[in-house]
Amino acid sequence: MKFSVANLLEQLQGESAVSVQELEKKLALKTVKEKHYLELALQALERVGLLSQAEQGVSRINNETLIEARLRCSSKGFCFALRDDGADDIYIRDHQLNHAWNGDRVLVKVTREGGRRRSPEGGVQCILERANTTVLAQVERLDAQLLAVALDDRLNAAIQLDEVDAEHIERAAEALVEVELDRFPVGQFPAQGHVRRSLSIMGGGSADLELLLARHRLNAAGFSGRITLKTPTAAGREDLTELPTILLQGWAAENSPASVAVSIETTSTGTRLWLHGPDVAERLSLDGPMERWLRQQGEAICIGNDWLALLPAPLQEAAALVVGKENSALSVSLDLSPEGELLHYHFCRSSVLLDAALDSKSMEAFINRKPKARTTPVALKALKEYLPLLEKLQTLVLVLRQQRLAAGASLDLDLPLPPLESLKEQAQGLPDQRRSGWFASGAANAPITWLRELVRPAEQALGRHFAALELPGLFLNQSAPDPADLNDLLKLAVGLDVPLELGADGNAPAAAALAEAFLGTERARVLQQQLREAIKPVQLSAVPQENALAAEPLAYAPWCFASLHYSAIWNQLLLVSLLTEAKDRPSVRHKTRIDLSSDSCHGQIEWALLTASQLAPFQEAMANGLPNRLNGRSRFADEVEADALALARARQAQTLVGQTLAGVISGIQSYGFFVELPPTQVEGLVHVSSLKDDWYEYRSRQHRLVGRKNRRTYKLGDPVEVEVLKVDVLRHQIDLAVIQPEIDHSFQPLEDEGEDEES
Repeated sequence: MKFSVANLLEQLQGESAVSVQELEKKLALKTVKEKHYLELALQALERVGLLSQAEQGVSRINNETLIEARLRCSSKGFCFALRDDGADDIYIRDHQLNHAWNGDRVLVKVTREGGRRRSPEGGVQCILERANTTVLAQVERLDAQLLAVALDDRLNAAIQLDEVDAEHIERAAEALVEVELDRFPVGQFPAQGHVRRSLSIMGGGSADLELLLARHRLNAAGFSGRITLKTPTAAGREDLTELPTILLQGWAAENSPASVAVSIETTSTGTRLWLHGPDVAERLSLDGPMERWLRQQGEAICIGNDWLALLPAPLQEAAALVVGKENSALSVSLDLSPEGELLHYHFCRSSVLLDAALDSKSMEAFINRKPKARTTPVALKALKEYLPLLEKLQTLVLVLRQQRLAAGASLDLDLPLPPLESLKEQAQGLPDQRRSGWFASGAANAPITWLRELVRPAEQALGRHFAALELPGLFLNQSAPDPADLNDLLKLAVGLDVPLELGADGNAPAAAALAEAFLGTERARVLQQQLREAIKPVQLSAVPQENALAAEPLAYAPWCFASLHYSAIWNQLLLVSLLTEAKDRPSVRHKTRIDLSSDSCHGQIEWALLTASQLAPFQEAMANGLPNRLNGRSRFADEVEADALALARARQAQTLVGQTLAGVISGIQSYGFFVELPPTQVEGLVHVSSLKDDWYEYRSRQHRLVGRKNRRTYKLGDPVEVEVLKVDVLRHQIDLAVIQPEIDHSFQPLEDEGEDEES
């Protein structure tokens, strides 16, 4: 079907009715068959109680008992509906799924309220959007039926195939098939599909990339429509070409996102930092075909050393800042105190001339140079004239980082990606925030580490500006970790012999203080991994709030990296509207104009800045749930990049089968414990059934397994020797067997801590 229920409901926002003909136009339905599907969908949704039909048209019914969510299922068959509003997840029993699959967007009705230690329960009332329109699978024959069995064991439904696809059974050991769903299960009728293509599982890097793209249903072709770019207007553009400007290149791949440029000046109050971002907004038409497509994409995704670009190539090429050329940009001047606090700011549409670029090689040469040396390293030849500017930037970066960490909630963790050649680009990380809520401690020679600090005050400025002017921007919010979670983590650390204590108020110290305390211990990595799980994710919202990671108490709006995140494109579009279309005085009779580009206008405006027609496209998209959809795309991008990381690690682990290696216990569960093996940080499972020497009890609060007879203990952070038994690359599963040392019979029996025990 050409549209989903979610697409249909998005056209029915507000109280006014929409005619069927108008719905057909909005959904681009042209054939008789497509229009018939719309008629069937309207009838079904009316029965469910989601909309009503009358002579004046179709209108949506506000049913507060139905909650929009996304399904997350486990391989064990447990399913939860993750609510878009961030409230408690809803447990869905198998018979209440109503043929919904993992990842589907659904409407759920709560049937049983949750308790103190029990999740609420509910049932799926309507499937809004299917996540698995294609599936990676193996072809098998069961009795007389030809079936595609999904590789993802969270999809427990087999798909019927036609006999023409039987040829793929013979190649099951060397290839998977990508199956396209022709019909999802309905009532007693099973799912049906057909094989779209065969994919090698032993083809190396390019084949693995194809597997990842197919698994996550990603189209590398990009935007397929006609691309017509607008030319940024020269009127009202500030000429900054005389300002010495350096491009900070964050990545090395050919199709990597466009980066930003910086300039720096000294003022009477401290430092003036200029940040120049690629001007994407002025080349787009709001609510045009390409802009709507960009909304659906949401994110650029890095898979190993390849990028799935957010921007179509012509748009990225036109907007990118190029050294030695006059560029159209969106710029901000930031007046900073000596301590790094943001004092004042001014936004503008600008023309900038980039003098040089700082990449990883030149930055490494800059950091390692000898200040009094008579010669300049080859990598710094092009930057020789600008070394004083780089020194000022280096000092400013240190000041901004100290100011950020001094807030206590912003978190840097020493958890870098493994040093694998196949992950070199992905290991650079992102200079701004997606969802993680923490920063990986970056290498000193990576421009990303500078960009992280320099971009932050620029996006603080736009967040505060939009919030003060009450404009419909997209804000990045993040609250501090729950004190109860930090208290539990402190108790865990104390149980692992880390000398920590609760504060005078009975609570653990702030997350940043815990991270610093963990660094000096033997179990630093595993404790930081546990701390990572306690961090609240960063969320996009239409409501400005604090952002703990950015040390921003009021509002934070991304705009600098428009080739990384659609949220930055949205905020650029709104900023350009403010700079070019907003009213800077109540009426033409008033001669005094207000400067809408800086913080000097705050508190002075008592009129509508933008007309109703200018605001309408922004407000309509917000009402249609734009922040929630973009949060979903951010989660999806994180999942794809995590899958690429897991696949790279599993490929490395293939070469280790049969070897005995030293590792560290990184997780404890009732069914066994996970062991992380340096240097690739690949993680495998020692199943409890392989521990033949005793019957082991699981003590969840202390993160340990304890033998009933010999009292041997396996706990978080313990060093162990393991043998790599088996590697399932496609499912990222590594089976390990622990090499058990001889028991020291002079041990003192452990006292029973008095908690529940599980085998």
